[in-house]
Amino acid sequence: MKENLIQVICGPGKGKTASALGRGVTALLKGKTVIMVQFLKGVLDAGASEVLKKLEPDLKVFQFERSHGLFADLPKKQQEEELINLRNGFNYAKKVMVTGECEVLVLDEVLGLVDQGIISREEFIAFLESRDEEIELVMTGRNCPPGIESYVDFISRTENTKG
Repeated sequence: MKENLIQVICGPGKGKTASALGRGVTALLKGKTVIMVQFLKGVLDAGASEVLKKLEPDLKVFQFERSHGLFADLPKKQQEEELINLRNGFNYAKKVMVTGECEVLVLDEVLGLVDQGIISREEFIAFLESRDEEIELVMTGRNCPPGIESYVDFISRTENTKG
């Protein structure tokens, strides 16, 4: 079975980040290095940061946003400032992809960058085409951008229901 997959975890339900982090922890158990870059979530609270720091240096988490709170909920001026930080985060992910800095790259809510027009679908596809095939790529977001299915090995869709 192919190890270094491109996996998308998407859907309106909860659990996308937890599932992606689970993929990262599974990779750690196999002795792999993992980098996670989070987008559109704002700064992590202190408790979550402390838990994730315990996984370093094998799993490193990067956030480029400086605001507290979700991007979509920020005032327009603050969103404009955060756009620069989000682009910097995406550029960092591109650098990791071409340099092979890790074995598993988790891009949490990266699909939202396409949804919100922060990066174009074409730029996102170019990113996927630049992938070092030695790197497993896990991406999350509410919606899977149309036309990327041919670049992806596996798509998981989340859906929450009340049982």
